[in-house]
Amino acid sequence: QVGGFAWENCGDRMDPVVLQSLSVAPDPISIPGSLRVSAAVSSSKTMASPLKAVLVVEKALGDLWIQLPCIDELGSCTYDDVCTILDNLIPPGTTCPEPLLTYGIPCHCPFKAGSYSLPASDFVLPDVELPAWMTNGNYRVRVAVSSSGEELACVKLAFSLQSQ
Repeated sequence: QVGGFAWENCGDRMDPVVLQSLSVAPDPISIPGSLRVSAAVSSSKTMASPLKAVLVVEKALGDLWIQLPCIDELGSCTYDDVCTILDNLIPPGTTCPEPLLTYGIPCHCPFKAGSYSLPASDFVLPDVELPAWMTNGNYRVRVAVSSSGEELACVKLAFSLQSQ
């Protein structure tokens, strides 16, 4: 499916963390602009540091899908510990940003087992200077999260970007 938002879990059935629903509007996603997201995730296991995330990002060029390299922490990157990145973005001890705070969604490790849901919420996508290769087009992203070599979650996304 090209040019439409889609998602799926790609881990095996034993993965402890499963995306149960995800919707994003508008489609295509506009930068800058507002993004309305709703999601539900269930986890049968506490996720603690170090949480490794491996991203594979592909962009459609005609009928071909080209894997984008990892440049300045954007693209097909491996992040050795998402927990540390979160701590750098949101200093521990400070409250989580909205709308996470309202819905009781944690923004630091460890993430306790349980169900988390985000009702439709608006996020502002600022006019960031994206590199030229990351602008308009159709994308596929695969995110695999693991801890100590054990896969916890795997999600595939497909979406279109439209920059103003």
